[in-house]
Amino acid sequence: MIRALVIEARPRQWVKNVLVLAAPGAAGLLDNSSAIGSTLLAFLAFCLVSSGTYYWNDIHDRHADARHPTKRHRPIASGRIPLPVAVVVAVVLLLAGIAIAASLNARTAVVVSTYVVLTTAYSTVLKHVAVVDLVVVAAGFVLRAMAGAEASAIEMSTWFVLCTSFGSLFIVTGKRYAELREFGDEAGAMRPSLAQYTLGFLHTVLSVSITASLVTYCLWAFEVRELSGSTWPFYELSIVPMGMALLRYLLVLEQGHGAAPEEVFAADRTLQLLGVVWAVAFGLGVYVG
Repeated sequence: MIRALVIEARPRQWVKNVLVLAAPGAAGLLDNSSAIGSTLLAFLAFCLVSSGTYYWNDIHDRHADARHPTKRHRPIASGRIPLPVAVVVAVVLLLAGIAIAASLNARTAVVVSTYVVLTTAYSTVLKHVAVVDLVVVAAGFVLRAMAGAEASAIEMSTWFVLCTSFGSLFIVTGKRYAELREFGDEAGAMRPSLAQYTLGFLHTVLSVSITASLVTYCLWAFEVRELSGSTWPFYELSIVPMGMALLRYLLVLEQGHGAAPEEVFAADRTLQLLGVVWAVAFGLGVYVG
């Protein structure tokens, strides 16, 4: 059963929680032992609560998953994890994550608790409401970034928050767009909210979110450069790989991929290269400029 419990926790999804490093990384605090320690605890807290919410989601959807061609293999739907055990593990994971966040400070605990409440509401009700489901999932990514900022006592820039928000909306909408293209008329059976979307609508949201992401990133980069007093254009140069990465991902979506964003990032060498170039450019701005 141990293997089933680990699978149900979906550790491959923990890569999303790396977003807690965004704010302290942008502030140049990743070489500060105190800040990195607090950030890693926030990362651990999010890993625990996100796994806990996966448990709750699959507990709630166990009957529907049992009839699904692929989801029926999930540990809870298949019966490999008895329902009472799943409930206990879910509660322990959620409480442990919130407790770790509370050990940092009250504001981090509020952010993590908000994520738990929002994600639980999504699993039970909100995922069936078109548009709301996009915003709620995107908010989950923003809350991760906020947790890193609160854990490290960093004040987030308005442009940073907006860039993170629109960037998250772009990724989430892209996932729905790819799912609708892949499954067509059967998409609603896999994800009820997809029955309410059209490819045209989702493409419009993609266009708006990618434009807003790039514009707000540019404004944030100029703001950071001005506040840092740097004489080097590293922050501005980081706009180039960021813009190229957004366009590259949009191309991937148009080619019929993107239903699993983490798999796209793991397989697309161009995106990985652009990510490295961006990290180098922005890192030089933070630590050299």
